[in-house]
Amino acid sequence: MSEKHPIIAVTGSSGAGTSTVKTAMEHIFRREQINPVIVEGDSFHRYNRIDMKEVIRESEEQGRNLSHFGPQANLFDILEELFRSYGQSGTGEIRRYLHNEEEAAPYSQESGTFTDWTPIPEGTDLLFYEGLHGGIVDGDVDVAKYVDLLIGVVPVVNLEWIQKIHRDTAERGYATDVVTDTILRRMYDYVHCITPQFSRTDINFQRVPLVDTSNPFIARDIPTADESAVVIRFREHGTQNFPYLLQMLHDSYMSRPNTIVVPGGKMGLAMELVLTSRIHSLIENKRKHA
Repeated sequence: MSEKHPIIAVTGSSGAGTSTVKTAMEHIFRREQINPVIVEGDSFHRYNRIDMKEVIRESEEQGRNLSHFGPQANLFDILEELFRSYGQSGTGEIRRYLHNEEEAAPYSQESGTFTDWTPIPEGTDLLFYEGLHGGIVDGDVDVAKYVDLLIGVVPVVNLEWIQKIHRDTAERGYATDVVTDTILRRMYDYVHCITPQFSRTDINFQRVPLVDTSNPFIARDIPTADESAVVIRFREHGTQNFPYLLQMLHDSYMSRPNTIVVPGGKMGLAMELVLTSRIHSLIENKRKHA
């Protein structure tokens, strides 16, 4: 962990909704005039899209599972080195994974490929990571220990699957059965690599649907925000001003000494209220040690 060069990581599985937290964080950064370096978790995958398909095919022929959730398909050691380097000196190298043609066009590359590694610009205020493995611990690799604020985004699993199926079919053109096969193939790595991270988080945001999602594979619609509640769990209950949150977030309530339940429609506001004070503390501490 770092005082001069803080690191914030948002972690959650594919389809969990980490982009919602990313949007809230971007609002905070812009409002508070904070200059972050933004790191996308996908950029630490080991294989580009074509190579990944081939490696998956070979693994299946050998009776092995391989997924983007697990260590075989990722550069956990390189991610750890980035966090270590940034925490010590505000330096490191990053790249981008180009998901589609729109992202790839400025680089004159094919979608599903990586850009070259480039140095982090000088003078950034903090590092912000959003992806699958912000709190990963795997063997000798411990990414989590370098993170100053670790945030988990964890919808109940059926809702997570509904969101993934809808995203991958509507935005990425995959057939439903292909997405379902991906969910099944990733299950071992989900249990062993993704879920343990949420025991290391400082804050978890868990969206809970208030409608029937018992069969996510036939759901026609993603439950709306108003059809959901958000459970926010803090690792240490003394770190948050709960009376203030209860006053600002109408119809919210405490379910445990370290947990507040918020109407789903207020999720974005809740995230900004919760995270702004945490980011203020990191930046103030950074300035004290500058």
